[in-house]
Amino acid sequence: MKRRTFIQTSVAGAAALTLSGLPLSAKSYRRILGANDRIRCAMLGCYRRFPALLEGLAGAGNVDITYVCDVDARRQEAGAGRVKEALGQTPKQEKDMRKIFAQPDVDAVFHATPDHWHALGSIRSLQAGKHVYVEKPCSHNPREDEMLIEWQKKTGLAVQMGAQQRSAPETREIIQEIHKGAIGDAYLATAFYTNSRGRVANANKVPVPDYLDWELFQGPAPRTDFIDIVGDYNWHWFWRWGTAETGNNATHELDVGRWALQVKYPKEVYVNAGKYHYKDDPWAMYDTMDATINFPGSKTVKWDGKSRSGHPTYGSGRGTIIYGSEGSVFINREGYRLYDREGKLIRERKGGPEEGTALGGGGSMTTLHVKNFLETIRGRDKLNCPIEEGAVSTHLCHYANISYREGNKLLAIDAATGRFCDKKVMKKYWSRDYEKGWRPDEV
Repeated sequence: MKRRTFIQTSVAGAAALTLSGLPLSAKSYRRILGANDRIRCAMLGCYRRFPALLEGLAGAGNVDITYVCDVDARRQEAGAGRVKEALGQTPKQEKDMRKIFAQPDVDAVFHATPDHWHALGSIRSLQAGKHVYVEKPCSHNPREDEMLIEWQKKTGLAVQMGAQQRSAPETREIIQEIHKGAIGDAYLATAFYTNSRGRVANANKVPVPDYLDWELFQGPAPRTDFIDIVGDYNWHWFWRWGTAETGNNATHELDVGRWALQVKYPKEVYVNAGKYHYKDDPWAMYDTMDATINFPGSKTVKWDGKSRSGHPTYGSGRGTIIYGSEGSVFINREGYRLYDREGKLIRERKGGPEEGTALGGGGSMTTLHVKNFLETIRGRDKLNCPIEEGAVSTHLCHYANISYREGNKLLAIDAATGRFCDKKVMKKYWSRDYEKGWRPDEV
C-alpha cells in the first residue's frame, strides 16, 4: 500500500476504535500518523477568527487544509481564496459541516462558528473520529461543557479550546512563578475588558439573502425569522445564539485568573449587570457587568466588563491582575509586570504581537496555540488548554450570565460538581431548548 493510503486507512481504523469506547493515547496516534506526517484540516467558519487561525496553520507548517465551510457562500469563497494565497492549496468547499465530518481526508477540525454551534459541531467531529480545535466559548450552556468532556474521554481525541493566551510564553512563565510563590499566596484575580461598542441598528425582518443558508446558520437553535442585522457580529447579543460579552471575551481573562489561582469550580457567583448605553432593542442583554466569583479557600475571581464604556480603568483594554500576600502581577496579551507588596516594579517582560481588543485577534500566540494542538496530535506535546480546562473556564461565563438572567441573583454552586444548588435554576438554565433533531446528545 502507498504510505498515504496506509495513513488514511489507519486513521479510519483509529476512529472506529475510539467510537467503540476504546480511547487511544497520544502515543498511539503518533504510531498511526507518524511524527512527521502532514495533518489534514477542515476550517469551519470563514469570517472573524478565520484569518488568525489560517495564519496559525500556515505558521505551524506541515498541514493541508482540505475543506473550508461557511453558511455564507461569499465568505466561504473568500476563505478558499485565502487558503490558496497562504498555502498554495485549493480546499474543497462545503456549506454543511456535517458532510465534512464523514470525509476520510480530514484529521482535525477547526471550529470558528457562532457560539451556539461550538459544542454540537465539536461533538459531531469527535463522533466521526476527528481531533477538535474549538474557539471560545466552547459551549452555549453548561450541559454542553459536560458533554464535550464526556466525548473527549470516550474517544481519546485531542480537543483544544482557543484560549490562546495559554500558549503565550510570557503568560506561561509568570503563571508558573505565581504557582511557586512569586507573590506569596495568590488570593484574588481581577479580570477586565473594555470596549466602546456603538448602537445596534433596529432589526428588520427581510427575506433571507440568496448567499446565506439560514437553516444551517440556526442549526441547534430554535427557529426564528431572519433579521437583517444578525449575519455579521450582532448575533452575539441574542441569547438564542450568543453568550454575551462574558462568553465573547471574558472567557480569556477569567481563564487566566482561574489558572493563576489554581481553582476549579466556585462556591457562589453574583453579578451587578445591566444595559446602560443606548436604547437599542436588538441588543438583548447587558452591556456592563461586574461579577464576583468566590471559590473555596478564600479565593476570588472578579470580572469587570465594559462593552460600551471605553474608559481605560486599568491602563489597558483587557487583562488580568493577580494579587498575592507578597505582591501582584499585571498580565495581558502584551506580557506581564511583576510588583512587590509596596507596588514597586520588580520585573517586566513583553511578548509578541497580539491584536488586543481588535475583532478576530491573531498574532504569535494564536500560531503557538495552533502549533501546540497539532504537535499534540503528532504525540510530541500536551495540550495547553485541553477541554477539561476550557470547559471549566467557560462555566464561569455561564454562571455570570445566569446570575444576570435571574435578576443579578447570588447563585450557590456545588464546588465539587460545578452544578447549581438551586434545582429550579438547574432545570431552567443548565441546558437549553434545541430545535428538534439537533440535540448534541442525539447520536
